[in-house]
Amino acid sequence: MLPKLSTSALALAIAFSQPGISATTADPDLGEVRAATARFQDVKQAEKEGYIRDPHNMCITAEMMGEPAKVGAMGIHYFRPDLLGITAPPTGRVSGNGTHTDFRKPSILIYEPQADGSLKLIAVENLVFRWAWREKGHAEPPSFRGVKYETMEDDPRTPVDEAHMFVPHYDLHVWLWRDNPSGTFAPFNPNVSCAAAKPAMAAGHDHGHTGE
Repeated sequence: MLPKLSTSALALAIAFSQPGISATTADPDLGEVRAATARFQDVKQAEKEGYIRDPHNMCITAEMMGEPAKVGAMGIHYFRPDLLGITAPPTGRVSGNGTHTDFRKPSILIYEPQADGSLKLIAVENLVFRWAWREKGHAEPPSFRGVKYETMEDDPRTPVDEAHMFVPHYDLHVWLWRDNPSGTFAPFNPNVSCAAAKPAMAAGHDHGHTGE
């Protein structure tokens, strides 16, 4: 999941945007996914392949999402606009036509900031937009190795934005590079810290729903 994307950042991303990539028919095992994404331990390689750092430079913690601090954190997100199917700057909530679910080529990489200023790859994530997934004829959320993606939709009755400035979507984390006592596919990891993160830009919580 990602906070709101700035128009300028998306404008840069559109230069290499491609149509949304549809789901694969067979799930790789975790070893395959780890081997396929190992090169992204070097964040410069991720950037060369089109991944863009969250423009708000936010290191997401459980507390930011209204969860107890002991639940842990996610980290800093790098995303591929083409795999998410984002083809134009948002007018409200971020939307796209992405239905990509192949974890060997994840749409999102997650890093933990280190005290020396470097970033350590800790997890991968895929996110698909609910409306696009349903347009393809799917009545249920996607799944990976029998685990269903989480359904993310903002609840306007709460002070936090559960959908992180995105229209309703499904997403799933895979903690390949950091042990997670909460589970391999849990959204947060108590073994992840944002203590070394630099101050993030303010990101407002707009509870408006622009499209689905």
